[in-house]
Amino acid sequence: MGGGEEKKPESSSSSPSSSSSSYFSHFWSSALRAKPLCPHSEISVRTNSGDGLVRRLGMLDLVLIGVGASIGAGIFVVTGTVARDAGPGVTISFILAGLSCVLNALCYAELASRFPAVVGGAYLYTYSAFNELTAFLVFAQLMLDYHIGAASIARSLASYVVTILELFPILKDNIPDWIGHGGQQLFGGAISINILAPILLVLLTIILCRGVGESSVVNSFMTTLKVIIVIIVVSVGAFEVDLSNWSPFAPNGFKAILTGATVVFFSYVGFDAVANSAEESKRPQRDLPIGIMGSLLICITLYIGVCLVLTGMVPYYLLGEEAPLAEAFTSRGLKYVSILISVGAVAGLTTTLLVGLYVQSRLYLGLGRDGLLPSIFAKVHPKNHTPVHSQVWVGIVAGTLAGLFNVHVLSHILSVGTLTGYSVVSACVVTLRWKDKTASQVSSSTSREGVICLLTVACSGFVAGLVYRVNVSFILLVLATVVGVLATAALHFRQVYTDPPGFSCPGVPIVPAVCIFFNMFLFAQLHYEAWIRFVVLSIISIGVYALYGQFHADPSSEETVIYHRAPVEETL
Repeated sequence: MGGGEEKKPESSSSSPSSSSSSYFSHFWSSALRAKPLCPHSEISVRTNSGDGLVRRLGMLDLVLIGVGASIGAGIFVVTGTVARDAGPGVTISFILAGLSCVLNALCYAELASRFPAVVGGAYLYTYSAFNELTAFLVFAQLMLDYHIGAASIARSLASYVVTILELFPILKDNIPDWIGHGGQQLFGGAISINILAPILLVLLTIILCRGVGESSVVNSFMTTLKVIIVIIVVSVGAFEVDLSNWSPFAPNGFKAILTGATVVFFSYVGFDAVANSAEESKRPQRDLPIGIMGSLLICITLYIGVCLVLTGMVPYYLLGEEAPLAEAFTSRGLKYVSILISVGAVAGLTTTLLVGLYVQSRLYLGLGRDGLLPSIFAKVHPKNHTPVHSQVWVGIVAGTLAGLFNVHVLSHILSVGTLTGYSVVSACVVTLRWKDKTASQVSSSTSREGVICLLTVACSGFVAGLVYRVNVSFILLVLATVVGVLATAALHFRQVYTDPPGFSCPGVPIVPAVCIFFNMFLFAQLHYEAWIRFVVLSIISIGVYALYGQFHADPSSEETVIYHRAPVEETL
């Protein structure tokens, strides 16, 4: 009795400490768990609502999704703005950036081929290769890029639509700013009202909610239209080329060309949208790699054609900044081509926005299934087979941002999620090659050493980018590169890799390591506010995970999706 009374104060005093210890223990055990990738030969997808997505997308649809996501109005603008510094060498800038994206696409293609055909993309790959918390952080960084990007594209699309409407004399100069041109500034510019952008987002959201078949038809039509317009522009412009304008080819040296490559790299992003279409692909193991690589190669070809024509028609130092391609044709008396370019810009922005909204909803669907977000995001409409709740939520967020704020001013904090996602996907290719082995073949210490090498490659790429950005010392740039090379050599010689089923990324681990190095090199070129955004969002994401995700997520729960490898027959 007395002994029991003596123990009461002791247990009460130790309760907060043990409770705190228990909480952090649960947090780390949850954060470090990974989604199992079962070696079974069947696909089993079970959702909370009992309804799944429908496989309606063929190989051509996937290619058009990739092209639609990548080529927007940027092909008519970015080419000219970079050419003002790089000269005709902007063509080399696009080739270098394209080659870098090809390496990233090879990593995406392998994972898209070997993973089960379900939604998730980079988030799903990270969940299986690393852990739950890292996957959630990748999702958060990607999602902020998508949300701000969608709102920004919607505003640009509204502006182009108004420009086309003003071709009619009755409407010229009679459309107020608050409808679509820029926006009506309120409260000293803190609020910028734009009505047309949210309306366009509502229309596209309705199309996406109707079903993947309907949205694929719209995307295919608009993407085909803009590709045809680009081909016409290049074909007509080829007859106006003056070869003397290509000399000097690199007026500001190779550094300007390399700097241009870091800028135009983002003109190619979007092929990852194909990976997020896995669950709606008819033959995912075969078609996803083709869709990823095919769309990227088409984009590279179109960009090179536009660069050669643009710099051949007008001396690079006379190119405009707002609409260089349209101005180039106008200066040659080809006004009708300028109108075609405006139509192409509308088609390009429409498909980029459509695919962006589509990808966002599928990512929310994946996290809803896994319990990292509320289960309402996992519900699929029983008739249309689309994640209506996720799609509407995405439309509401983008519509609010586009209708009330001038999101163009936030463009300098974009691309963080893209570069982070690409780097992690490249790392996933390497680590999953280890995880295919039995525990006796790959020890935890060997695996830990490999992860350290991957982090070293990433850090050396970032340091090299910083040195290049501030132009401190060429020796430091070489030193950082050498460290990255040594870490890659350690990955190559001290690890053993297996060949995955389906499409195989060549040159593992060298190709993924090069991707990580260059992606982090580009990360260092971003505005310092983008780095702040990365840190702040990561902290917020960890907080959300600590308060909600760790208690609701369960990668092996019967109520969430059970992932299995896709059938071998589908890879044939």
